[in-house]
Amino acid sequence: MITVYGIPNCDSVKKARAWLDLKGLDYAFHDFRKSGVPTAPLDEWLARFGWETVINRRGTSWRRLPAETRETMDAATARRAILANPSLIKRPVVEHDGGTLIGFSTTDWQEALT
Repeated sequence: MITVYGIPNCDSVKKARAWLDLKGLDYAFHDFRKSGVPTAPLDEWLARFGWETVINRRGTSWRRLPAETRETMDAATARRAILANPSLIKRPVVEHDGGTLIGFSTTDWQEALT
């Protein structure tokens, strides 16, 4: 089973979903805005990949954080920030039988999902 986590109007999520559709892969979509960020998977992503990978530090949500928060970011601070603002997560996050992918890369996805 493939679960795609993200925000529907995000360009990366749109590309990822189109790629999955093109490949004929079934997936469930979890909308962070409608359903929130599930805490158990979030904790796993932070533990496995680190906050530096989970948070999109190139987006406007990151830039809107107070400078002090950005400069002192750690896993606990990242968790609180993400739960308050799901747009901070690098998208999409994809959980599949073989693991988890963060961000959209056709090369990585081809290897992992097909």
